[in-house]
Amino acid sequence: MKVIVTVIEKIISEAHINIPDGLNESAIKQHIVDRYNSGEMLTHMNIYQVDFESISARIIKEQADTNSISLSEVRL
Repeated sequence: MKVIVTVIEKIISEAHINIPDGLNESAIKQHIVDRYNSGEMLTHMNIYQVDFESISARIIKEQADTNSISLSEVRL
């Protein structure tokens, strides 16, 4: 029997970065977005928390007499 297992997780990462002093809220947001989009911030990201969302399994049953495959899904 073959089973395909799908695990969905939500990963929360955090980065500690330095930004220039004196920026207003809009400029801070733009600075962070620019750093993220450039890929520069990704090197500073550390996985902070992983939340389990769901797990499911699809059971594949091959039927020899008809050469067909039946699928059933199980939520765990």
